[in-house]
Amino acid sequence: MKNVMSGSAGNVVQAGAVRDVHFHSPRREVLAPFQLPPVPRCFVSRKAELAALRPGELVVLSGPGGVGKTSLALRWLQDRRAAFPDGQLYVDLGAHTPTGPVAPEEALEGFLHALGVIDIPPQLSRRAALFRSVTARRQLSVLLDNAVSAAQVRPLLPTSGTIVVTSRWRLSSLGLDGARFVDVAPMGVEESVELLDSVVGQGRLAREPDAAQEVARLCGGLPIALSVVGARLSTRPRRTFSREVVELQDDRLPALDESASVRSVLDLSYVELPARQARLYRLCAWLPGSTFDVSVAAAMIEEPEYDVEDALEDLVEKSLLSEAGDDRFRFHDLLRVHARGKADPDRAAAVRRAVEWYLARAVEADLVLAPDRYRSSSAYALARRDAYSSAAEAMGWMVHERENLVRAVEIAPADLRWQLCEPLWALFKHYRLHTDWISTYRLGVAAAGECGEPVAQARLRTRLALALINTGAVDEAVAELEAVLPLNDPLVVSTALTLLGRVSEPERALALYREALELRTRDRGRGHARRHIGEVLVELGRHAEAIAELELAESLLSDPAEQARARTFLARACRLAGDPGRARALLDSALEGLSHSPVHLADVHLELAELADDPRPHRLAALACYHDQNDPQAVHIQALLDEDGGAAGVIPQRRER
Repeated sequence: MKNVMSGSAGNVVQAGAVRDVHFHSPRREVLAPFQLPPVPRCFVSRKAELAALRPGELVVLSGPGGVGKTSLALRWLQDRRAAFPDGQLYVDLGAHTPTGPVAPEEALEGFLHALGVIDIPPQLSRRAALFRSVTARRQLSVLLDNAVSAAQVRPLLPTSGTIVVTSRWRLSSLGLDGARFVDVAPMGVEESVELLDSVVGQGRLAREPDAAQEVARLCGGLPIALSVVGARLSTRPRRTFSREVVELQDDRLPALDESASVRSVLDLSYVELPARQARLYRLCAWLPGSTFDVSVAAAMIEEPEYDVEDALEDLVEKSLLSEAGDDRFRFHDLLRVHARGKADPDRAAAVRRAVEWYLARAVEADLVLAPDRYRSSSAYALARRDAYSSAAEAMGWMVHERENLVRAVEIAPADLRWQLCEPLWALFKHYRLHTDWISTYRLGVAAAGECGEPVAQARLRTRLALALINTGAVDEAVAELEAVLPLNDPLVVSTALTLLGRVSEPERALALYREALELRTRDRGRGHARRHIGEVLVELGRHAEAIAELELAESLLSDPAEQARARTFLARACRLAGDPGRARALLDSALEGLSHSPVHLADVHLELAELADDPRPHRLAALACYHDQNDPQAVHIQALLDEDGGAAGVIPQRRER
């Protein structure tokens, strides 16, 4: 007898005897993240500092603002990209941004998402532990830019890889973590002249060597100031270095420090800007987030995109803006401070136009992601429904603009603030972005109350309560939900009752779910209510009633994943009622419907474990659904495996989220 297979196949098993075989879909490919911004165009020398950087270490680059710490780190890391096949992570920790430093848990959330993790715990300690687990044995680099303290940096250190930290402070206590410290001092006159020559070119420095050296001295050896002066000279072939010296000396402040150097250089460049460029420079500094694109800048100043794009590119050429990727721009923190110091009578109106732009784009995305959801904001009535070709494209835009959207909520006038919270619901819920979810929705709830929008406020309260429940803040969640109950809005009240049921004892939960069912009018809502009722009836041991409720719930639901979730609980009821055959058939059916919901898929495997002679393969499969092995349910599953004598055997392939 020959055992031969020809052709192609996905999963193949060869065995003499087979029992309880379960196939798992292949891993979803997660592309290695390469997040580093482009290296600034003007970079010269720094030979000693570059030589001090070595792969596989934690290095802290410290020095004054504008000295070129970030440029140095980017140059070194970009030149060694091939040495980091598992990715290059980047975060601006915002030590000097107007919104204040980035919290470590927020930075970790971004890193974990970039590495393919979706289910992220809310606690900082658990996020840090998960990050260490995910980065173990990976060849990657991490650039932590503009750090404010060692406490901010320490949770962001991966298990392995190369870590570069930039800061205006030395962060000496990171020495306990094995850090090496490299001081980045202002450039010497010779290096400064070299940088000027690389920007200006055409042999102009050779004609005025003494004046060029004086310009370099007046710029204080700061690359940011040298780049701006060099860009100004390169666009004016007839302008001499001697004239630049005179104007810098006339405008220079008495104090000889880096802020004075930069301010005097920037003032001279600013007064020479054409009107459109000057207006963009002044106003775009007030945009939310750290980067922005042409479209929102055009909306802010109410001019055509093609004109604005040309003006922004001119600002880049003059080193007053930096490129942050395709059609995206950013301010150096010193440039943002300088730009914000230039008064503009249209500032408040321009900021409002920017927030309105983000609101309109987010609403368009939300209409694609959830076309049938109830909304309170009038922005939905005016929005295009064909702005995105697919749900994936719409969600991709939301993810890409997440920082700007969250910051837009923070700076928005009250009447726009609560409206902008509404379309962020899909993003927050899908990726479980609890930190942003809770902070923005708290602002939205207060804004809706301020604007006299009780229904909108109540809907925001229920969504805020869900995030609070998910993070264990049950008492706060209950307070938000109880504030909603007096409202005469069946949909909002039924949602509040359902959420209260989630944090109540079984008998109380059953009463709340039934009360919610009476308020539901749509099949989907009634299906969810009956599923909740069925779950509680299973918990109470009333299996026959549970089966009837869950069968009805499945018939009311049309989404395959929601149907599969109902079948999982129906299978549990059937098993406990003494019908293992039907339970197994229901679970086999639910496996496919929940293939993209790892945590819910784990519940199916745990149910299959209850039906199997050997529960270990199913419990291993359930454990493999969790990226975070510190998740309480993952810990529970591991304890069950330990009771079974350990996790012997082959662990099923882990699913990527």
